[in-house]
Amino acid sequence: MAKQRSNPKTQQLDLMNWSQARGQKMTGLEPLMQQNFLEYASYVIVDRAIPDLRDGFKPVQRRILHTLHEADDGRFHKVANIIGETMKLHPHGDASIGDALVVLANKEYFIERQGNFGNVITGHRAAAARYIECRLTDLARETLFNQPLTEFVDSYDGRKQEPVFLPVKLPVALMIGVEGIAVGMSTRVLPHNLPELWRAQIAILKKEAFEVLPDFPHGGVMDVSEYQDGLGKVRVRARIETRSSKKVVITEIPYGTTTESVIASIEAASQKGRVKVSSIDDFTTDAVEIELTLARGVDADEALPQLFAYTDCEVSINSNIVVIVGKRPEELTVPQMLLGLTAQLKELIKAELEYELSKLEDKQHFMTLERIFVEERVYKRIEAAKSEKKVRDEVWHGMHEHEDRFVREMVEEDVKRLLALAIRRISLFDIEKHKKDLEELLRSIRGIKGKLRSITKTTIGYIEGLLEKYGDRYPRLTEIDSFETVDKRAVSRQNIRLSYDPKTQLFGSEVRGSEYALTVSEYDRVLAICDDGSYRIMQAPQKTYLPGKVLYLAIFEIDDGVSFYVVYRDGQKTAYAKLVHILKFIKDKEYQLCKGEGSKVDLLLPAFADEGPPGELHLKFVAAKRQRLKETTYDLAELEFIGVGARGVRLAPKPVGRIKLLRKKAEPTE
Repeated sequence: MAKQRSNPKTQQLDLMNWSQARGQKMTGLEPLMQQNFLEYASYVIVDRAIPDLRDGFKPVQRRILHTLHEADDGRFHKVANIIGETMKLHPHGDASIGDALVVLANKEYFIERQGNFGNVITGHRAAAARYIECRLTDLARETLFNQPLTEFVDSYDGRKQEPVFLPVKLPVALMIGVEGIAVGMSTRVLPHNLPELWRAQIAILKKEAFEVLPDFPHGGVMDVSEYQDGLGKVRVRARIETRSSKKVVITEIPYGTTTESVIASIEAASQKGRVKVSSIDDFTTDAVEIELTLARGVDADEALPQLFAYTDCEVSINSNIVVIVGKRPEELTVPQMLLGLTAQLKELIKAELEYELSKLEDKQHFMTLERIFVEERVYKRIEAAKSEKKVRDEVWHGMHEHEDRFVREMVEEDVKRLLALAIRRISLFDIEKHKKDLEELLRSIRGIKGKLRSITKTTIGYIEGLLEKYGDRYPRLTEIDSFETVDKRAVSRQNIRLSYDPKTQLFGSEVRGSEYALTVSEYDRVLAICDDGSYRIMQAPQKTYLPGKVLYLAIFEIDDGVSFYVVYRDGQKTAYAKLVHILKFIKDKEYQLCKGEGSKVDLLLPAFADEGPPGELHLKFVAAKRQRLKETTYDLAELEFIGVGARGVRLAPKPVGRIKLLRKKAEPTE
């Protein structure tokens, strides 16, 4: 059978149809991808990275604490067991749960530790989860949980229930500090001092002014001049003690650093010559103790500004408060958060009192029914009843004969409870004791109603109780002070030696030349002017080529600039002079002082405002036939400032063979 040959046109058509079909499919995928990305972004923002304002926790933290509460029996639990139980609620693996538990435990508010949970000061990691144990603190038990007031939803697999948020009575997000990175946004809430937050909430309830500032577990010294209620930043310094003229000791480090990172930053600065330290000894245990021995010729007054300028002994920490409010992320200030959390606390205490009141009123209601049932001998009416319905009817009618004594309307459930009373309890019923118990119950009800009537005062009392009970446990650790930013230029060391080699025309720190040795710092700018009129302003180079003989080489004053009298001749021996001021520049860009091909600078004279012009120029012309005028002079005082790129004033109409400066005579002083 002959093989059929394919038609190239048919092949091309099929390919076009396939491409079109493929393009249609890709177009159809676009809305699907957009929808999936939006769902993913929303999930990461709401259910992973950004805390909920109501309880201040991320979902993983909330699930850990809920698991600890369910397992709480007063004893320590293996962290590995808690991680395993939390995995039933959190679908993201044991590593994320374990890390979150350790971080939360090291905040020292809600989880009591036993074993090696690492060290936030040194940066050491915690031991394996099977070796360490934890349990809830008494503060957590008292302020985080209330089962009847907690809203629950199904877990990710529908097998368990987890809280939507915990009924927390603390400003959690502000007290522990929170960081998170989501899709298109991030949050960073700095930790604050808990007793100060409580005092601020009391001030809010009393409608008084308040201010709260961050407080870090590392301690240190903090400048809050740019904090702006949580929308700015703070600068935190290590606490450094001077033990002697040659030894300084770091006793507290900034938040977000570790002793290892601080030491590494000091070593890096020392290697670059920014800080002169001969040795670093780390004696840190529970408290920070990093001993620095200063190099010869350096004292503590000189070293401390350099440590703050070039190392992690001073850090800037930005605050960016983004929290979930009503299932949406919002940017808030610290006062806005506290106002919302204080109003929430007030409503939560009201809800707890109302729930407790409802239970007491239920108890009062049944105690009243029980007394009527026994005292009025209603139970006797059921002796002649022949059926279950008749029994219930007799109780119902017998009790309603005394309905004027009811606390509230009796329901069918009350009948069942009365019929469940044991004969022994009825026979031993003590009316006097019952009356006393009921009076005590009524006092409790009146007390709760009184608290509800003055709910603001009740909330203040609750916070004051917490402050009295737990306030001493959490003293302020970070000192608030104001300090100026260290100017790195001012404290920089001039430790870079630059040299120029006229043979190779190379200039820099790696050049071993004999001319123009210059010692600068890393922040200095160097101005180099060559005889061809080119000049360049550069940072201390390692090795660079200069195109001509160097006429001027010095540190360039960026703020003030420098002025020069420039006298030069072009390739035709035409002489020019100008007075220029060099100020603006682009680093490492080559500029020209001269105009014209083959120009050379004859004189380059620094101009000082307090000294005036240096004198006159003597110009000798190039020899020519029938030349009558062979020389002339030009007073530099006639020059005015012009642009660096301008040609300048032509000094003579003839080619100039030689130029000499005639210095002005010094005026006699009286």
